[in-house]
Amino acid sequence: MEDDGRAAEPEKRGLRRELLASRRESTPDERARASAALTAHALALPELAGARTVAAYVSVGTEPATTALLEALRLRGTRVLLPALLPDDDLDWGAYTGPGSLAAVRHGGRMELSEPTGARLGPDAVVSADVVLLPGLAVDARGMRLGRGGGSYDRVLARLEHAGARTALVVLLYDTEVVARVPAEAHDRPVHAVVTPSGVRRFARP
Repeated sequence: MEDDGRAAEPEKRGLRRELLASRRESTPDERARASAALTAHALALPELAGARTVAAYVSVGTEPATTALLEALRLRGTRVLLPALLPDDDLDWGAYTGPGSLAAVRHGGRMELSEPTGARLGPDAVVSADVVLLPGLAVDARGMRLGRGGGSYDRVLARLEHAGARTALVVLLYDTEVVARVPAEAHDRPVHAVVTPSGVRRFARP
């Protein structure tokens, strides 16, 4: 059952501040080791092994690094889609064909993002993915994910639900970001698994 939406958003903001501060306190070496372990666990996922198309993302800042994972998937022959942020915060998609297929894009005063340089495939392209790898800041025992608050991936999840897609939803996090409870609102949707440096945890799939 969802929490009261009026109460959830202030709770989310406070939890985001705590989690982002914790990430900033970690060292580059700690993050590199964690990201390497996380990548190994992710590549062993049966869902990724059997996927023809994976929608992923390019990590930024102190997020668990995804660059090695993206390249490993590409070398396997997996079609990898990466997002491009639209002015309304929705996501368009383009194909990842190697490190040279990315360009740095700054959206106003926000952080710089690496986005695909090739043809745009449209926001609905994500519906073709067998697996969607999601960024986040936390996940709880129900599989409820805490994002950064921009709403981009809420739209992705709503689009998948509307299409009736049976896409596997996997969030990539550090170990300490699997928490007891994430405040949830009516529009929030659970993920199916979380990958951390320690391994994989799965959640009941409806």
